[in-house]
Order: sequence, then structure tokens, then C-alpha cells
Amino acid sequence: MDAGAAAYNPRTVEEVFRDFKGRRAGMIKALTTDVEDFFQQCDPEKENLCLYGFPNEHWEVNLPAEEVPPELPEPALGINFARDGMQEKDWLSLVAVHSDAWLLSVAFYFGARFGFDKVQRKRLFGLINDIPTIYEIVNGKSKVRTTSVNHNTSKSKPNLKVRTSESRANYLKLQPKEEDEGLVEEDEDEHADALCGACGDNYASDEFWICCDVCEKWFHGKCVKITPARAEHIQQYKCPSCTNNKRPRPF
Repeated sequence: MDAGAAAYNPRTVEEVFRDFKGRRAGMIKALTTDVEDFFQQCDPEKENLCLYGFPNEHWEVNLPAEEVPPELPEPALGINFARDGMQEKDWLSLVAVHSDAWLLSVAFYFGARFGFDKVQRKRLFGLINDIPTIYEIVNGKSKVRTTSVNHNTSKSKPNLKVRTSESRANYLKLQPKEEDEGLVEEDEDEHADALCGACGDNYASDEFWICCDVCEKWFHGKCVKITPARAEHIQQYKCPSCTNNKRPRPF
């Protein structure tokens, strides 16, 4: 297993960071939106398994590379053995921590291989440090504040939290004119640190977002396959992770 190394070898700080974000996005999918599939693939009856992330934002559970040393650093070995011996949330958190460590090791492997100097290494780490870790996303540590504006307030279900730039505009129309400027600034500050619980990307005012009524994490509508029209008919939204948690687990 070369963890996608055959696709390309990033040689600049920007290319390494792009590689990092692609692999990270794939592993986030495994631990959030695809968690049911990931859980099933990590069968303790199988051999030592690893979680790999690829630059194209895909993920894979597979055996480690056979060659020694491998082309790239290897992820944590044997994540499947702990699956049924821990609470699922704790197990996913553990895998997330090891996934973060692996992503850093791969990024700095490329940095060492292509001779990044002190300034380039510092810049690479700064880019990486500006986005939340997989652990923070999986555990809701990067959860945004839940004060929000309902999409199309005249029709939305009272407990369904969604937001778009249009919904904010509708909300501002209901406020006294002299307060508009302050409300715009407050709303921008409120959502500036918003992060999608699926892909981990930042909030953008021109995108449709929806909040899970169970874990209170925000998601891009496109990441959880929810459209504004469909949201209008959802009385209580549960994200894929919270929906899958209804499954009985052997502990």
C-alpha cells in the first residue's frame, strides 16, 4: 500500500498542503458520513488493518504495505482489533488521533524528501495548523455556535436549523433599519469559524448549511445530500453519524 503515492509526488508547500487536505477529507468521510461502512470494514477477525486517506479525497481500509521500508509512512496498524473492545465514540476518537498523526508524518515526509528549508516547513505547518484536526471534527471540538437564522423563516419547522445567505437577508428585513449594520457584523462574526462536520471546510455565506438536532454539528447540504427544498419537510434532522448510532453495538 503506497497510500496514493503513485498518483503524484507534491514538491512545493502548496502541493504538499493540497495533498494533506485531500487525504484528510477522505479520512473525515470515513469517520463521519461513511462511518457505518468504515465500522463494518474494520472487522476484528481480519488481519492488521490500516485507514488510508488519498489525495483524491477517498479512503480505504487495507493491510499495510509489504515492502520495508514503505514508500510513505504507514498509518496506525491494527485499528480493527480495538473496535469491539471500546465504546464506538472512543474508538473513532482513537482512530482520528492516529489519522492526524499520520497526515502530519506524510506531509513532513514530503517536506524532508524535497528539501524544504526552515521557512518552508514553518509555512507548511502554519497552513496545516489553520484547519481543525480530524479529532476535533469527529468529537465536535470545532463545533460552531448554534445561534442561527432559519431558512425561509415563515415556513421552516421551528426546531430545524438551516442557513443560507438568503435566510440571513430575510431575517435582516425583519429588523429595524438602524440596526442592520450591527446585525450584519454580528452575523459574520457568529459564522466566521463555522466548519462542516463532514468535510471540515469553512462556512461560506453563499452555501446551504444544515445543523444536526442531536449533535448540533453543522454540515454543507451537499455533503449530507440535503437540499433546501428537502429541509423544508424535515421536522428533526439527524446527521449520518447520529442516525447510525441507533445501531446496537457489541461492547
